[in-house]
Order: sequence, then C-alpha cells, then structure tokens
Amino acid sequence: MELAQRLVKDGLKVTFVNTEAIHKVVTSNLVQNDGSMDLMNMVSIPDGLEPWENRNDQSKLAKSIVESMPSKLEELVEMINKKDSNKVTCIIADDSMGWALRVAKKMGMKRAAFWPAAATTLATMMCSQKLIDDKVINKDGTPLNDDMIHLSDSMPPIKPSNLPWMSAGDVTTIELSFQFAIGVAEGAMLAERVICNSSVELEPATFNQFPQLLPIGPLLASNRLANQTGHFWQEDSTCLKWLDQQPACSVIYIAFGSITILNQKQFKELALGLEHSCKSFLWVVRTGMVKETTTTFPYGYVERVESRGKIVSWAPQQKVLAHPSVACFMTHCGWNSSLEGVINGLPFLCWPYFTDQILNETIICEIWKTGLGFRKDEQGVISKEEIKIKVEQLFRDESFKDKALEIKHKVTSSVNPGGLSHQNLCNFIEWIQENHAYANDQSGSV
Repeated sequence: MELAQRLVKDGLKVTFVNTEAIHKVVTSNLVQNDGSMDLMNMVSIPDGLEPWENRNDQSKLAKSIVESMPSKLEELVEMINKKDSNKVTCIIADDSMGWALRVAKKMGMKRAAFWPAAATTLATMMCSQKLIDDKVINKDGTPLNDDMIHLSDSMPPIKPSNLPWMSAGDVTTIELSFQFAIGVAEGAMLAERVICNSSVELEPATFNQFPQLLPIGPLLASNRLANQTGHFWQEDSTCLKWLDQQPACSVIYIAFGSITILNQKQFKELALGLEHSCKSFLWVVRTGMVKETTTTFPYGYVERVESRGKIVSWAPQQKVLAHPSVACFMTHCGWNSSLEGVINGLPFLCWPYFTDQILNETIICEIWKTGLGFRKDEQGVISKEEIKIKVEQLFRDESFKDKALEIKHKVTSSVNPGGLSHQNLCNFIEWIQENHAYANDQSGSV
C-alpha cells in the first residue's frame, strides 16, 4: 500500500488487488481524509476458498490461490480495459506471487516484482537451487550439515537453521515453505524489474552481489500517509496521550506484530521481565497472542505496573515510534517494523518469531549494530532475568542509539531527491510510463 500511494503521488492510476477476505478487513479500517486516494481503486478477487473455510491452513490456501486466482485476475484486467480508457499497462506483484507475473506475461503487459521484506532474504531464496547444486541443502530444503552458509564473501554468513524456510516447524511444513521459496525465486526470474523496500545503506553487500535487485525504500520514510493504508485491528490512540506524559527517551515500546504467538510461560516471563526492568513501557498485547488460554497476566500484575506501564490491544505504531518519549523498540523483527524503527532512529531489542525475522535479527545486531538479541534457556524460554539484563544494557550503552541515529540519517538521505533509492523509484516510474502515454495525458495504470 505504501508503494501504491507513492505511485499515485506521481500521477499513476493504481488498481490495488486483494483477496476478498483481506480486502474486507482492511477497507473496514481505512481512513480517507483527503483526495490522495482518488487515483487508487481498491478491489478484490476470490481466493478460491469458501468464506467459512480455514485460511490458516497454508497449504490448502496456497493450492486454492494458484488454481483459482490467475483466471480471476485475467478477468479483472479485461474488465478494467473495457471500462477505462487508461488500460492496465503493468502488473506489480509481490514476488511470492509468480502466478500474477505469469498472467502479466501472457497478457503482454509489463511485469514487476515487489519484495517488501529484506533483500537478503530474497537473495537467499534466489540462491536455493545453487544451494542444492552445491550440496548445502537437499532438494527439500533441509541443510546437509551445520557449516555456515556464505552467499558471497561480503554478505554475512547464515546459520543453516536460520534459512527462511527452516523455522516453519515440522518436516512437512519446512518442505512446503521451501517450495514457497522456490516460487519466490521463479517470480524474480519472471519479472522485468525487481524492486525492494530497502536501501543500499541498510544492505550494502546484498545489493552489491545482486545488482538486479533495485532498492527503492524505505518507502515509509518518504510517505507518511499511514492512516490511509488500512489496518487489521482498530488502533488504541489513548497510548499517545500517555506517552505525552512520559520523559524523553524513557519508554520501551513492545510490539510483536500480527502473527507472533507466545505460550503462557513465556508471556509471564516477559511480563515480569518488563516489571523488573524498572523502566516505563508501552506493550501491545493483541487478542490471541497467548497460545494456550486467553491472555493471563501474573496475579496483581496490572495493578503493580499501572504507574509506569501502558497495555493496549493495538497501537498506531508509526506515531508511537516517532514519539520523543520512546527510547527503544522490542520487536519480532518483521521487516516493516524494523524499517519503522530505523527511520525513527531507535535501537532494538530483538525477539524474532519465525521465517525471515531470524535473519533480520542478524542484520540488526551484527550489520547495523543497533540492537541486542535475547538468549533462551534450556527450556527454550527467554527468562525475566535475561530480559532485565538486556534492557539495562541497551539503556546503559549509548553506542546503540548513536548508531541508530547515524543509520536514520543515511536512509533518509537515500529516499530524498538525490538519493539512490529516490532515483531508483523515479526510474521505475518512468519505465512504467514509457510508450504508454494516452491522449488524456494520463500514463496508463497499474
């Protein structure tokens, strides 16, 4: 959505396509308070499942999508072309949806892949066949040894267990996740352009090794219309007034995204770790965050921390991270959250959950050097003592904040006029517009 808004700002007409299930949720929370969405039409096509079927069954959903959505996308494009003088001239698809790029090729349109996660993750997936050929992994994606994986001399080595598909859980799910990675690699090959929501400053070695990947981000750094992108949950803006009452750089913001699930023991240790840190905190505890039961805080917890702790079900994250009271970001290391922390100059406390988040933690802690990770005990739990220690270390060592501010400055320069990300995006928009000018001076649609 951030990319679509950026294209609209440059006069392109955009049709934004979601599945019906996602479209319904997102548009119900969409705010349109000016005319900036006039060139964007949000539509949906069916994912092939009935409304009551379980969309958390990833293999079933993936199979349904591939079988039903390509023809529905063709029908949608043909309908737009019949009704609108601005015919669809380019399809931009998430790189995980190679089927949409095949539709674009079949219909003779320009095709671009957009990768919203870290470029290093995409590069790893693009190397999947080479890893098989080099006998680093087998044909199902399972590592054949524990040796560190080197995609290039300059890129950070990857632990075999940190390959994006390896955190999926059981063997069957890992195999399915690896097939997803293969599909991502095929999508990149199908595309005429592959654009990434990152910058050279954030992942220099990756973009040097894979020049076909074009950094155009972080998009959010140049586009603050976040209230118009839609959300999965209603935001609790009361936390902003609470932040207004806190001293500068004093609050830990804790948010693990929309998917992370903790067991009750880990949830309790996190709660107590925040309490024992003696720091003020704003904690997003969404519905369904705890696996076994409804969310249960330790006895008397809410009353004990109410003087310095604020707990909400969902927060306006970009506004929170930009607030001067926030000192650091405890995050699941999703790439969007990581970028939001970067552009606000915040250090991180890293709590990755699965897939690419584990690799993102490596980028944050070892490449950017703006954060700390947590160590799990013998039972696989991050203890309250470990949480307290890492919070104290991050607050005590000012080098994390200094490095975060340095990276913020570099990234902001990259998305501003004269910066590489800005120029790449301008070139990409010009490529879309080439040979598709119409009599009404519009430049086609996406």
